[in-house]
Amino acid sequence: MTLLRTSTSPDAETDPGRRVVAVVVCMQLAAALGYYAVMAHLVAHLRDGVGLPAGTIALVLGLRVAVQCALFLPFGPLVDRIGPRRAGMLACGLRTVAFGLLAVADDLGTLLGSAMALAVGGALLHPCAQSLLARLPPARRSGGFGSYVVSGQIAAVAGPPAGLALLAGGFGLLAAVAAGAWAVAALLFGLLPRAVRPAGPVDPRALVRGVADVVRDRAFLRFAAVAAPSTLLATQVTTVVPLSVADSGQATLFFCVGAAGAAGVQPFLSRRGRGGRPWVLRAGLLCAGLGYPLVAALPFAAERQGVVLVAAAVLNGLGTGLTQTGTFHTIAGRAPRERVGAAIGVVNFLAGTVAFAGGLLVGRLFDAGAASAALFALAALGTVSAAAVSRVEEQPADQRR
Repeated sequence: MTLLRTSTSPDAETDPGRRVVAVVVCMQLAAALGYYAVMAHLVAHLRDGVGLPAGTIALVLGLRVAVQCALFLPFGPLVDRIGPRRAGMLACGLRTVAFGLLAVADDLGTLLGSAMALAVGGALLHPCAQSLLARLPPARRSGGFGSYVVSGQIAAVAGPPAGLALLAGGFGLLAAVAAGAWAVAALLFGLLPRAVRPAGPVDPRALVRGVADVVRDRAFLRFAAVAAPSTLLATQVTTVVPLSVADSGQATLFFCVGAAGAAGVQPFLSRRGRGGRPWVLRAGLLCAGLGYPLVAALPFAAERQGVVLVAAAVLNGLGTGLTQTGTFHTIAGRAPRERVGAAIGVVNFLAGTVAFAGGLLVGRLFDAGAASAALFALAALGTVSAAAVSRVEEQPADQRR
C-alpha cells in the first residue's frame, strides 16, 4: 500500500492507519449527516409535497431496503476485488446522484430511480468502510471502529434538526445539500491509500468464489446465522417507538438518548481490546431485546412514563453499540484479509434479510392490535440469539471447522 502524494504530516506518512481512521470517520460524519437530515423528513415530503399515498411510500422505501439487503451478498466480495477506496468513491457517488434525484423528484419513476441508487450505494458503502477498519492492526482497529460508530451516532442526533432548519428553504434545498455532503464523502475516499497494482477487470466468478469461501467456513456461517437478529433488534425501535408514545417529542427524546448510549459505550469498548471479547455481542443482544418490554409498558407507566422511556432508550442504545462492535470485531478476527468484504457482505445480507422480514411481521402484529405480543417476541428473540451466540462461541475448536 502506498499513500497518495498529497501534502501530509510526517505522522500520517509513517502511520497510514491514522489516515485511514481519520478519513473513514470524516466520511461517516459527512455522509451520515446528509442521510439523516433527509430521511427524517422524507416521508412527510412524499406525502404532503409529492402527494403519494402511504402504501406507495411504504412500498418504495421497503423496496430500497430489500434491494440493498440482496446486494450485500455480491457486493462484499466486489469490495475485496476492486478495493475499498474505489468502492467507497463509487458508493458515495451513487448516493450523491440519489439525493440529487430526490431534490427534483415529483413522480414515482424518479423516486424509484433514487431509491435504487440509494440501495446500490448503501450495499457498497457498508462493506468498504468496515473492511478498511478491519484490515488495520488490532490496536488501531479498536479505537478506529469506536470513532466510526460515535461519528455515526452524532450524525443521527444532529441530522434531523439540521434538516428541519434547511426545510425553511424547501425540500429541494435540503436534498441538494445532502447530495453535496455525499460528494464530499466521495472526495474523502479519494484520500485513502491506493492499491499498489490496479485491480483489473472484475470476473463474476471471482465474486461467487468469494461468497463460497465464506459460506464453506461452517463456524463463521453459524455465527452469521445466530447473530442475524441483531439488526432487527437494533432498528425496529424506529417503527415501534413512534407507534407507542404520545407525541413526536417523546420519540425524539428516545432516539437522542439511544444514540448517546451507543456512542457513550465506545470508549469503554475501545480500551484493552474489550470490543473483541465474546461477551460483548451477547450483552448487546440481551440489552437490545430487554428494551422492548419497557416500550410495551409505556402506555401503562402513567407518571413514570419518562423514566421508563429513558430506560428503554438506554438499553436500546447500549444494545446497538455493543452489537455493532461485537459483530465487527468477530468478523475482523475470523475472516482472512482477502475475504473481509465477502464476510461482511454475508453477515449484512443475513441480518438485513431478517430485519426486513421481521419488520413486516411486527408491522402486521401492530395492525392486528397485538402490539404487546410483537414487543415481547422481540425481547424473546434477543435472549434466544444471545444464548445461541454463546453456544457457538463455546464450541471446541475442532467443531468449528
